[in-house]
Amino acid sequence: MVLAAHGSVDPRSSAVAQALTGRIRRLRPELDVRAAFLEKSAPSVGDVLADVALRGDSAVVVPMLLADAHHARVDLPEVIERSGAVVQQAAVLGEDPGLVTLLGRRLADAGISADRRDVGVVVVAVGSSSEAANARTAALAPAIGARTRWAGVEVAFATGPHPTVAQAASRLRSRGAREVIIAPWFLAHGRITDRVAASAAELGIRMAEPLGAHNLVAAALLDRFDESLTTLIAA
Repeated sequence: MVLAAHGSVDPRSSAVAQALTGRIRRLRPELDVRAAFLEKSAPSVGDVLADVALRGDSAVVVPMLLADAHHARVDLPEVIERSGAVVQQAAVLGEDPGLVTLLGRRLADAGISADRRDVGVVVVAVGSSSEAANARTAALAPAIGARTRWAGVEVAFATGPHPTVAQAASRLRSRGAREVIIAPWFLAHGRITDRVAASAAELGIRMAEPLGAHNLVAAALLDRFDESLTTLIAA
C-alpha cells in the first residue's frame, strides 16, 4: 500500500502523512505501507514505485487526496506509468462519510454545538480547475449541516473558483449567523491553510483544525485500498 500525498514545503503536511502511515500499520500490521509524495517532499511516489518494480512486487497506490481532480486524474497516473511497476490506483478519499463525521468533531472541539442556531459554518477546500470536482466538494454543505440547527453551511474555496470565505461568511450572516467559523477541508496545516487563517482573522472568524492524522482518515484510506483490491479480483 503506497499512500500518495500531494507534498508540501511545509513539514506539517508530511508529518501528517507519516503519522497516518503509522496508524495504518497499527490497524493492519500485516500490510506493507509506505508514504510517498507527488512533489516537494521525499520520498517521491516515483522512487517508491521504482523500488516496488525492482523487487518484482505489485502495489496499490491510494491517493491521500480529498478531490478527484488533476493530481489524481493526470499527475499520479503519469508517475505510475513511468515507474514500470505493477500498480492498481485506488480512488481518492472524496466526501467520505467518516471524514464528514470527523469534520463535525473538529467543529465540536472548537466549541461549536450542533444545537446553536446563531452559528454559520464555512467549509473551506482548496478548489480545482475541474467544475465536477468543485461540485462534489460543494455537496459537503448539506452533509455537514445535517442534524444541526445552525444558520447554515457554505462551501468556499481557498484557490480558484468562487465563493471566497468573505462571500460565504456574508451569506451566512444574512441568514442569521452571529458567529461564523471555518471548517478546513484539508488533511493537514500548510501554507494554504495559513493564508486562510490569516484572511479569517481579518474578518473576525475562527478556524477549526484540519482533519489530521485521525483513525477515521486511516480507516477511509484502508477502505479505498480494499475497494481497489475487490475491483481487481472481480476483474
